[in-house]
Amino acid sequence: MHTVDYFHQVDDPYSHLMAQVLPLLAERFDVRIKVHLVSPPPDWAAPDRQRLVEYSRRDAATLAAKAGLDFTDPGGQPNASAVEHAEAAIAALIDAGQAVGRTGEICAALWGRAVPTTPAADPVRVAELQREGDSLRDEGGHYLGAVIHYGNEWYWGLDRLHYLEDRLRALGAVKADAPEGYIFPPPETGSLSPAGALPSGTVVEAFLSFRSPYSYLAASRIKDLAAHHDVPVRVRFVLPMVMRGLEVPRPKGRYIIFDVAREARRLGLPFGKIADPVGTPVERGYALMPRAIAEGKEMDYAISFLTGVWAEGMDACSDSGLRTIAERAGLDWAAAREDLGRDDWRAVEAENQQALLDLGIWGVPSFRVGAVSTWGQDRLWVIEDALRAMAQSEADQASAMDA
Repeated sequence: MHTVDYFHQVDDPYSHLMAQVLPLLAERFDVRIKVHLVSPPPDWAAPDRQRLVEYSRRDAATLAAKAGLDFTDPGGQPNASAVEHAEAAIAALIDAGQAVGRTGEICAALWGRAVPTTPAADPVRVAELQREGDSLRDEGGHYLGAVIHYGNEWYWGLDRLHYLEDRLRALGAVKADAPEGYIFPPPETGSLSPAGALPSGTVVEAFLSFRSPYSYLAASRIKDLAAHHDVPVRVRFVLPMVMRGLEVPRPKGRYIIFDVAREARRLGLPFGKIADPVGTPVERGYALMPRAIAEGKEMDYAISFLTGVWAEGMDACSDSGLRTIAERAGLDWAAAREDLGRDDWRAVEAENQQALLDLGIWGVPSFRVGAVSTWGQDRLWVIEDALRAMAQSEADQASAMDA
């Protein structure tokens, strides 16, 4: 039997979703799931904690609806007393060997503002289990809740659970009566017919950073998605987190590169020949953005730059590297080179950054269309769903006028 470690943060909505699928994982695979209580992520992993907390509820509600799970954003976090009670109840379940099957009911009570009626462990035991969980998670090199660790690999939340399922299948750990398919398959985009007529002026806004490998994974795909639905993309470039004074420590950086590599393999995108563009290369790249925008080539230029530094090892700090990046996006290098001494891009970047924060998001890649905004290269389906909803609303209004 294979043993997997699951790390549960009680006041984390993503952990609430994971608690609902743990029984499904145990039913499908020959695994022993060990549930561990953990604390919220440290400050370095949650540099804008309030926005993270609020966005997590919003995103988890959207994800739950897509996955057929139960979570409605209650508009606020559970109070400290309720969290402590839930932690004590789950601690008792861990000691009783019942956590896999019953943690979900504790979470449902917590987020539903009800009081669990299950027995509770004493505070000393809760603190002991949480220290053990935090230590084990730290030793493995992760920092979030809702993560599973198995065989030196991490699987965060519903979005990465399919990788664990693939691995267990490859090991022959599937139970004989297990259903086919994934518990939550990665949603595809662009596979159905175009959404239809959209409201006039509809634009997909893409908030990208040239130092973000996740932006690299998203850039060509958001371009293809927008083209599929015949809607333009507006690139809104922002400075990398570390150039905005936000910390990205080594454990977080290591996990990001590992995660991007496996996502790139799944998506069929090259990745790994990296020339980290932090600092001057990013600034040089952004200096050419106003020209690319003016010529309607900002998406091609962003894709060219991101591909160059994350998949082709291009040095954007050199004229030869940046020239290749610019010219293959259709920019005239002789003219573009003159832009390198300008800094008018900074005002545009500041405006983009503020617009991102106004959405309640601080990370990239993020996207907005109409009143819908989302964060993450694995949330492009949110934008496509929004486009379809907008097209349907437009069609309904047209039908009402014709009636």
